[in-house]
Amino acid sequence: MNAEDPIAETEPAEAPEAEAEIEEEGEEASETVADVPALAEPVPPANLKKWYVVKVTSGREESIKAAIERRVKIEGLEEFFGQLLIPVEKIVEIRKVKETKNGEKITKEKRVTKDRKKFPGYVMAEVEFNDRILYLFRETSGVGDFVGATGPMKPPPPMTDREVQQMLGGVVGPDEGMKGKVVKLEFEKGDKVRIREGAFSSMEGEVKVITEPKEPGETPKVTVEVLIFGRPVPVELDYWQVDKI
Repeated sequence: MNAEDPIAETEPAEAPEAEAEIEEEGEEASETVADVPALAEPVPPANLKKWYVVKVTSGREESIKAAIERRVKIEGLEEFFGQLLIPVEKIVEIRKVKETKNGEKITKEKRVTKDRKKFPGYVMAEVEFNDRILYLFRETSGVGDFVGATGPMKPPPPMTDREVQQMLGGVVGPDEGMKGKVVKLEFEKGDKVRIREGAFSSMEGEVKVITEPKEPGETPKVTVEVLIFGRPVPVELDYWQVDKI
């Protein structure tokens, strides 16, 4: 090849410069990757839910509980809502049952286990208290207010852990180790009784009907016939509101 050829003179000189540029670019790229900090793990949100006591219409605890839980889902407030509980306890009712055996009438005792509300007219709510939760509860039919509330928008004091345990008694359902309480009915159909309290307090009458509870947590009802202005009037009462004479 001719020594004066310009191509032969320039090609060897350009190659080292190109390699140097590639090496520098590679070093800069590696430094850039090394400088990127690792992503931190997400911190779980703090649990701001507390236990509160809410006043509701007595006798409607179950339907009100279902209505609140339904509205929570409809309005998308699950993140602020934990549990809604109706504390119950086991009771054992001892009732007298008349039977005929060998032509002879005998009276036997029958034990019936029932669930009874520990605090009728109240439910326990585990919620993150805020304006939306307050509005939801207050706009639900049958709900009164949070117990301990001191103002329209002021949060009530939450229950302490000790108070929660006392309210629940370690029990949140009908078959979870509740200790039984024996309630013995001292009267039966046809017995004379005296009404202990209420509008007919101190009046005497005759037991006409003993009604079994229809829902868990309810107590037996007693229909007593009393005389008002000389006329017999049936009065329905809870069994504990009357005493046998």
